[in-house]
Amino acid sequence: MISKLIDKIEKTGAPIVVGLDPKLDFIPDKVKEKCFEEKGRNPEGAAEAFWQFNKEIIDNIADIVPAVKPQIAMYEELGIPGLITFKKTVDYAKEKGLIVIGDVKRGDIGSTSESYAVGHLGSVQIGDSSFAGFDEDFATVNPYLGSDGVKPFINVCNKNDRGIFVLVKTSNPSSGEFQDRLIDGRPLYEIVGEQVEKWGMDSMDGAYSNVGAVVGATYPEMGKILRDIMPHAYILVPGYGAQGGKGKDLVHFFNSDGLGAIVNSSRGIIAAWKSDSYKQFADGKVGEAARAAALDMKEDIAKALSK
Repeated sequence: MISKLIDKIEKTGAPIVVGLDPKLDFIPDKVKEKCFEEKGRNPEGAAEAFWQFNKEIIDNIADIVPAVKPQIAMYEELGIPGLITFKKTVDYAKEKGLIVIGDVKRGDIGSTSESYAVGHLGSVQIGDSSFAGFDEDFATVNPYLGSDGVKPFINVCNKNDRGIFVLVKTSNPSSGEFQDRLIDGRPLYEIVGEQVEKWGMDSMDGAYSNVGAVVGATYPEMGKILRDIMPHAYILVPGYGAQGGKGKDLVHFFNSDGLGAIVNSSRGIIAAWKSDSYKQFADGKVGEAARAAALDMKEDIAKALSK
């Protein structure tokens, strides 16, 4: 699966993934009110507003970026209606030719981990037929429980040509409370990075493995260290834009071939219409603003990598 993502990155020239993390505050009032009139001022109405919002963004970015990353928590807030919208979003993005990274951060052991993996990346056998659950191309995985929690995902990936991104050094301010702790004189995130590289050897797909890593743009020096530790792992880089990361912070996340990393922006793109930087779209032109923001992000990263 990683080779398919790389192909899309090379074709678009944009190592970018757009986080589809809808909140009602991000959606224009006219869209919300129409959905509430049709479905009610309830989770069904809110879920319909999420769907219309996501659809407009996907329609406007599908030809300029390789991937989207819906964060399942935003949809779970609405219960079953939200999960239905999550699934509709995954399916629609794939119909438009986008790679879908399910930001689900699952982590458990044994049969539970396998069920998570099957539900998001594989298929379940019922009688003579098999059925895909959410059917993302990649999923994010929490490695805190060790190999018992990750290897079931790798097995499902190998069976279904899918991939995972393992949390290694996350972008949030308090990540260091655990991830920077010294173990035998070394920070824990380095040890996890080494393990990601080892796990990836069981799922190679060309020059890179289907086992990637999540490393935040907010920690560029650590990103440089981890890039060396994980030469075969693609790095998913959150923290660009709204969390403070800039193009210049990303250089060391990439390899010399210009590949090796894909950078996420969520609010900076999907809520661009509300930003002072895109005032020309302030009347609720969500999709047009998202496209402009994605193109600006592409240019910012390209300039940084060309220096």
